[in-house]
Amino acid sequence: MAHAHTHGADKAGLNQRRLGLAALLTGLFMVAEVAGGVISGSLALLADAGHMATDFAALGLAWFAARLARQPADARRTYGFDRFSVLVAFANGLALFAIAGMIVIEAGRRLAEPVAVQGPVMLGVAAAGLAVNILAFWILHGADRGNLNVRAAALHVLGDLLGSVAAIGAAVVIMTTGWTPADPLLSILVALLILRSAWLVVKDAGRILLEAAPVGVDAEAIAADLVAELDGVVDVHHVHAWALTETRPMITLHACIDAGADPVGRIAAIKDRLHARHGIDHATVEIEYGRCCDAVIHRRAAVATS
Repeated sequence: MAHAHTHGADKAGLNQRRLGLAALLTGLFMVAEVAGGVISGSLALLADAGHMATDFAALGLAWFAARLARQPADARRTYGFDRFSVLVAFANGLALFAIAGMIVIEAGRRLAEPVAVQGPVMLGVAAAGLAVNILAFWILHGADRGNLNVRAAALHVLGDLLGSVAAIGAAVVIMTTGWTPADPLLSILVALLILRSAWLVVKDAGRILLEAAPVGVDAEAIAADLVAELDGVVDVHHVHAWALTETRPMITLHACIDAGADPVGRIAAIKDRLHARHGIDHATVEIEYGRCCDAVIHRRAAVATS
C-alpha cells in the first residue's frame, strides 16, 4: 500500500506542475487575445478569450486542487482532500454554460448590427493562440489523463484550440471576401464547442458527487461473480458502489458464507477478487452466517414498535 500511496503522490505532483504551466500559458495569452479582439473588433477573438478566461480559472483551480490533494488525510477528513478536485470540475463546467450563453447573445447582436473587423490583426492573434493552445494541450497530454480535472482541463484547451482554428477561418474569409458575418457565426461554433466540453465535465463530476456507481461497475454482476467464483461464499447482497474521485472506486457489501468457512480468509478472497477482476481496491466487507444481520435488526425494531 505504501507503494500505491507513493505512486499516487507522484501523479498528483506531476498533475500539479503541468496544470500550473498550462494555466500560466493560457492566462498570459488570454490578455493578449483580449487586446487583439478589441483592436481588431473581432467577436471570435473575444469569444475565444472568454473561453480562455474560463479555462485559466479552471486550470488555476485544478492546479490548486492537485496541490490540495497531496495533503494527507486527518481525523476530520478521513479520505483527504481528493473530492475537492471533483467539486472544482463541476463548478468549472457550470461556468462554461454561462460563458457559452453570453457568446451566443453577443453573436446575435453582431449579426443584427455588423461591425468592422480588422482581418490581419485577427489572423495574427488567432494564429498565435493556436500555437499556445497546441503547446498547452501537449503539456496536459503528459499528465494523468485518468484524473477528471486533467481531462476537463484538456477538453477546455482542446476547445480553445478549435476556437483558434475557427477565428483563423473567419479572418481568412473576412480578408478575402469582406463578409464580416463569418466572425459571429464562427463564434457561435466556439460556443457549441464550449457547451459540449461543459456537458462532459458536469456529467462526470455530477455522477461522482451523487455517489452513483462508477462507469463499468455493475453491483449485481459483482455480487454474482463473487458467489460463482469464490468457495464458501453463499450469497452477496447490500452491494453499494461509488467513487471518491474518478480514479478511486469504493464498495461495501454483505457476504453470507458457509458455517465452516474462515471469515478472515473469505474477506481476503473477496477483496482480492474485487481488485483483480473489477479494479476496486477499497472495499468494506461484512461477513454473515445464514441470514442478514440487517433483516434481524429490522425485525426486532418492528416488534418493538408494534
